[in-house]
Amino acid sequence: MDGFGVDEFELPEELEATAPPEERGRSGRDDVRLLLSRSTGEGPVASHHAFGDLPRLLRAGDVLVVNTSATLPAAVDGRVLGTGEPVVAHFSTRRSDRTWVVELRTPDGRGSTRQRVRPGGPVRVRLTGGAVLAQVEPLTQVEPLGPGVRRLWTADFPVDDPLAYLAAHGRAIRYGYTDADRPLAAYQTVFARSLAEVEGPPSAGSAEMPSAARPFTAELVARLVSRGVQLVPITLHTGVASVEAHEPPYPEWFEVPAATARAVGAARRAGSRVLAVGTTAVRALESAVGPDGVLRAASGWTGLVVTPARGVRVVDGILTGLHEPRASHLLMLEAIAGRPLLDLSYAEALRERYLWHEFGDLHLILPD
Repeated sequence: MDGFGVDEFELPEELEATAPPEERGRSGRDDVRLLLSRSTGEGPVASHHAFGDLPRLLRAGDVLVVNTSATLPAAVDGRVLGTGEPVVAHFSTRRSDRTWVVELRTPDGRGSTRQRVRPGGPVRVRLTGGAVLAQVEPLTQVEPLGPGVRRLWTADFPVDDPLAYLAAHGRAIRYGYTDADRPLAAYQTVFARSLAEVEGPPSAGSAEMPSAARPFTAELVARLVSRGVQLVPITLHTGVASVEAHEPPYPEWFEVPAATARAVGAARRAGSRVLAVGTTAVRALESAVGPDGVLRAASGWTGLVVTPARGVRVVDGILTGLHEPRASHLLMLEAIAGRPLLDLSYAEALRERYLWHEFGDLHLILPD
């Protein structure tokens, strides 16, 4: 693929993972492929592995940073009051006891949704279960979205226990490349905290699964620990993706615990590698690192968008899925890997028929 550019490729439909590997005749959720990319003194190189090879590809002293946010049953059916228009509300981010950021989408007739063409101003939606969701104002001026982004709204959701309501009437968000709705367990990672532990805003959970960690199993974690790899937690509650427009992520709630900051600091002083499991872990870590390069305990809303111009200050490498053409996450990967290695990696993934999306294969980027 001479002249290949990661910002201009087309993703063949047959490379979209429509179902989890355990439903595709594989042995389990860890039975996926792993593309390893490295920059070397002789240039960028890529090699192909099974995800189960991960422990031997890492080394003692490496620190893996994992996201403990649980996935919410964040999609709820409803109808617009006054018109009867069917919609699906995607609950993205909890801002207060009863205020959420939401996206209303149109059912596509195949069990999924498409972006809604929204006429007029705010609407009220009667949800399955009877609650009324009232759109308040569009998020048109919230950085880093910028003006003109009209898919997201703040909305009033006046129920006593919103997480219980979602548990009773919601389901996991899915998009048209998957073939069916699935139990919420299919969208939880081995690191996810139980939703029963969630105490309240803004700690509500993720609208969409932090999917880079999905292939991990308890057995694989044990093998990593026995190898001398340390796993440490952060939390970042993901919002709804911009599937059609590939907008940058808007502000999300994160927390980097003091113990994680100490472990990362110790690894860096020892010359060990700090590897993020997923783009969410990168965003959380890089939001908590100071101009002096020191990671400190932190929590709050982060609007950070990691780009090549900004660079990374604490993350050495990343384990992540494969991202769609023109996705904003590719800028983060370029900041970590550099453009030549990223171009090579995606050309290899396409040539070797890797699978994309949350049920697909994984990509490990390591420093030289």
